[in-house]
Formats: sequence, structure tokens, C-alpha cells
Amino acid sequence: MSVGRGGASVAIAGVPLLLVGSVVSFLLVAGSGSAATCNPAAGTPGVTVDASSLPAQAVAGYGPEQLANAAAVIAAGQGLGLGVRDQTIGVMTAMGESGLRVLDYGDRAGPDSRGLFQQRDNGAWGSLADRMDPATSATNFFKAMMRVTGREALEPTLVANRTQRNADPWHYARYWDAAVQVVEALAGVDTGLSAGTGAQVCAGATTSPGQLSPSGWAVPGEGPITSSYGMRVHPVSGVRRLHSGTDLKAGGCDGPIWAAQAGTVTVRTFDRAGNGTITVDHGGGVQTTYLHMYDNGMLVRVGDQVQAGQQIARTGSSGQSTGCHLHFGVIVNGTPTDPVPFMAAVSAPLG
Repeated sequence: MSVGRGGASVAIAGVPLLLVGSVVSFLLVAGSGSAATCNPAAGTPGVTVDASSLPAQAVAGYGPEQLANAAAVIAAGQGLGLGVRDQTIGVMTAMGESGLRVLDYGDRAGPDSRGLFQQRDNGAWGSLADRMDPATSATNFFKAMMRVTGREALEPTLVANRTQRNADPWHYARYWDAAVQVVEALAGVDTGLSAGTGAQVCAGATTSPGQLSPSGWAVPGEGPITSSYGMRVHPVSGVRRLHSGTDLKAGGCDGPIWAAQAGTVTVRTFDRAGNGTITVDHGGGVQTTYLHMYDNGMLVRVGDQVQAGQQIARTGSSGQSTGCHLHFGVIVNGTPTDPVPFMAAVSAPLG
């Protein structure tokens, strides 16, 4: 999964191409319909639901009580002027969090997460009454979702994850098809969405962190770039030396870190300077490295097979670090190379 580069930089033509064909084929086949089918624009009108005439029969396995809760989610999105794709993301998220039930308990010990969206008692989601009320909890979810930068260019599951921070950013994808069915059944319209579009990267969309580029690479962490590749005076040691990677803010402390490419985890350790380190070998002489995670923030083990865009870690500040960030490195044939032009060449630009 790569493109070749020449000139002064190390050539990367040997990077594995095993998955590029399947990724590009998926884009062309699944995205061959209208733009709305692939990824409706921000202005695509939302849908309305008549709460007094909901289906009496189950839809996609969800019964009357669950459908009433889905209707409340749709209405909350409509009330904020959101489009049908956003409304469907809300329904998908509630399916993934609670099965569209207002739960008076969470998936952790103690009275932490509650309601349709399993929102935590951390002050961000309102009172317990707010979290247990479908309309209010959905409204608060959508308000948070509206702050997700570039959400129209993100897969729905990543939008949900950046709104609520599930440990697995792909957790919600399995609920997309059912969410489309429920929204269309309740609204009585063809939304322009379709089965299979929930995990789709739309042709022409801007690549975002965790999302695959057409060549099958993924940006490993959210920008901005806080320190570039090259010679510098190290902020901790005070020694001038090569900074062999690119530092990204990566969502700050506990932000998600994604594998830039499919491969095998070959290193999961703390180096001599105390930096939490993960190395993924992608074959063809190409490796990527991820630094500064804490032990509980390294989510993979040596020998694990990972996929491009899979969350492998959480951002930390271990070792020689002055604050939570991701040090992302690229090694080609044993030699560090500047990640910025490398990632730009595979259509997954950093920062």
C-alpha cells in the first residue's frame, strides 16, 4: 500500500500493495452511485417523524419502545437543523451504546454511564435526568457531534467515536445498516443512504485521522503538528540531535492513535529513555513507530496483526516528553525518513 518516491528521499516503492486493489475497488463500486448515497452533504435536509404513527412491527430487530426512542433521536437532530446523515449517526450511536433502550446502568462498575447514549456523569452530558431523557440526551449528543471538525468527510463510526470516545473507533460501524433501515422506516422516505455506506470512504472526501486514503493508508493521529522531523535541540535533554519523527497533538491525553498501515506489531515496550513505544512492520522494508504512550495506553501486543486505521494506542506523555502527544516515525530499510512527505505521498497528509 504505497506509492514510490525518488529524489533525495528513500524510495518506498517496495511498500506492500496487497490491500490497495481491494480498497480502491470498494471505493469505485460502493461509491459509484450519487454523492448523496455515499456521503450526503452537510446541507442535505433532515427527516421528520410522526411519533403518533410509528410502526407496530419491529424494524431491523428493534421493537416499539426502541423505535420510539429512535424517533426521539431523529427529532432532536431535526430540531438542531441537522441533515439525515447526522440523524442516522445519532440512531446508530444509540444502537451501539444501549440497543436503543434507556438504561439505568452502564457498562462499568458503579453508576457511571446512563441512558440511550451511555453518557457519563462527568459534567459534559448534564444531570442524571438529562442523561435518562431521550430527547435531552440526544440533543446533547448532537451538540457535541457538531463540534467534530470535518465530520462530513469522516466515516459515521469515527464521527460517533470522536463525539463519545468509545475504546474501539469501529464499534459503531456494525449498526449503520440497521440505523438506515430504522430511519427510513420511521420517516417513510428514501434517505439517499444505503446499506454498506457506513464503513465507506467516499471518493473525493478529505482524508481524516483514522480514515483510509485511497491508497489504503491512515493518518495516525489528529493534528496539528507540534514538532517536525529534523535536527533540533531536544526540549528535555538540551542536546542537539535528530528528531526522527513528527510530533502530533493527537487529540491530547488519551486521544486515539491509529495504525498508519496494516502490518505486524514487532515492538511494544519502553525504551531506555522511558518512552512507551510501538513499532508496526508493514513489510517491504517499511515500519512505523509510535511513541510516548503509557503502559495502559498501548492497546496491542507483539505479534498482533493490525489493520490500517485500527486504534492501537492512546496518546500519553511517557519518557522524554513535555506533554501528551504522539511522536510518529517512519523507517524505510532501517533508516528514519521524514513522515510528512512520506504520508503526503500516500494521500494521508499529517497535520
